[in-house]
Amino acid sequence: MPRYFTHTQAEALVRRLDPLLREAIGLKAEHEEAEQQLRTALHRVTMMGGVEIDREAFLEQRARREVSATRLKDALEQIQQSGCLVKDLDTGLLDFPTLFRGEEVYLCWRVGEKGIAFWHKVEDGFRGRKLIDQEFLDNHQGDVPN
Repeated sequence: MPRYFTHTQAEALVRRLDPLLREAIGLKAEHEEAEQQLRTALHRVTMMGGVEIDREAFLEQRARREVSATRLKDALEQIQQSGCLVKDLDTGLLDFPTLFRGEEVYLCWRVGEKGIAFWHKVEDGFRGRKLIDQEFLDNHQGDVPN
């Protein structure tokens, strides 16, 4: 059963999750870089038929990839345990389920935004974002009132 947030609850959670999300974004980049370096080394070995590689450097990159993958998984699990949804790790996009007039919708926040200023219907996604106005604030609810 999903957790539903009020705007105030989601705003408070964003302040806690922002550093963790930024860390996850950095870990993803680190993992991808290590993965690419490993692929390049393996491709070179394949193309040159047994060329010697710097074994120590290769093992270092592999360990870096594994550590970053584990840390990334842990960071994402912590974020998701809060009840919000990681929608796009490349842009740092989080959605917080809420109820608007009895319908599940998402409060929408992206890294770099000062606060949660948008919401959208579940099926509309990021492109369907609408500014949060007083009507929305008066007619949405979370699991527990503020």
